[in-house]
Amino acid sequence: MNQTSDRLIYNFLVEQFNLSTSKAIYINLGINIILVLIFGYLLFKTLRYFARKFMDRLASKTKTEFDDYLVKNNTFLHISNLITVNVVSSLLPVILKDFEHVLDEANKGFSVIITILVVLVIRSILLTVKDFLRTISAFKDKPIESYIQVFMIIVWLISIIIIFSTITGKPLLKFLTALGAFSAVLLLVFKDTILGFVASIQVTVNDTVRIGDWITMEKYGADGDVFEINLASVKVRNFDNTITTIPTYYLISDSFKNWRGMSVSGGRRIKRAILIKASSIKFLTEKEINHLEKIQLISDYVNSRHQEIKNHNTNNNIDKSLLINGRNMTNFGAFRAYVDHYLEQNKNINHEMMIMSRQLPQTAEGIPLEIYAFSKDKVWKNYERIIADIFDHLLASTLYFDLEIYEKPSVSDIKLLQSKNLN
Repeated sequence: MNQTSDRLIYNFLVEQFNLSTSKAIYINLGINIILVLIFGYLLFKTLRYFARKFMDRLASKTKTEFDDYLVKNNTFLHISNLITVNVVSSLLPVILKDFEHVLDEANKGFSVIITILVVLVIRSILLTVKDFLRTISAFKDKPIESYIQVFMIIVWLISIIIIFSTITGKPLLKFLTALGAFSAVLLLVFKDTILGFVASIQVTVNDTVRIGDWITMEKYGADGDVFEINLASVKVRNFDNTITTIPTYYLISDSFKNWRGMSVSGGRRIKRAILIKASSIKFLTEKEINHLEKIQLISDYVNSRHQEIKNHNTNNNIDKSLLINGRNMTNFGAFRAYVDHYLEQNKNINHEMMIMSRQLPQTAEGIPLEIYAFSKDKVWKNYERIIADIFDHLLASTLYFDLEIYEKPSVSDIKLLQSKNLN
């Protein structure tokens, strides 16, 4: 055993206490371990304090937000842990000088720890990049999580290979060769991950879905806003505040409805019909026409239309002793004109987009009069109020045109009819 100057404790024990060589070696080892642990703990606390206090203050004073996210994701703390472990690892040859067989195993253990800490540092930096990109408008609606997860999978695979290579002492090339042999198994295990990654790329390139988009996918019960897109799934917050999770690759294999086009357009579509009872539609008499001319919104229309029809019938010697002869105005036609004029003057309707009322084919419930227009306000709550206001007014207006709204008879209606028949 060489008594060198770097074994002061061992020399002191042998010379002053006349201890045997074996006892001096183990006591020397124990004292060295205690000293290294104390030193490592002090270094750990010092670096941790520096990472927390000093870096927090420094980040708060800088203009960029990137360093703030580094602090948030504990990047500096992971780096301080990595430095501490590296310093302690460098002292192993001194501590275990007399235990060469233990030194190799200890070096392997510290190499594994260092590899994991490096992965944690890389992960925290990637999370910082993700958070920072979220602050840039061009990346807010992009599935950044998918790319971060793919990169982290690659990093973990590489780190696992390095760890196994370190533990077994076999070169990396052999592990890579074995990995190629198990590529089919890996493809099977990571099938969903690969499909999700491909889907994320296609979703981004084709711009089919962004974070914040309102999508509807009835097959999976999804109807709400997308708030996360990652490798495995797309998370949708439904309007009842439930969360629906859809596999990412279903966004390219199944159909769904994306309401973004409506959101970025000039208005949200109103497409709803009023069912008019067919038997209430009739030709208008002179008296009824004069009554409709009092409705200010269509006064000019009724007047000009009435004069046009009257001139036509006069010029063609039409016998108007029966209303059916010649051309006539109908209460349904006058009501359609009123609906058009009402929509055109409504301030909540976008007048630069399609505005129309149209008569649809007759059904067993009556004749549908469909209103087709676009509201300026696209917020769901406001949109529903605009529709309600429009149809409240139109439903109440039918009485002035002697039109009836179709409605299935209730029990009280049937009883009233029966009582009238009995009387």
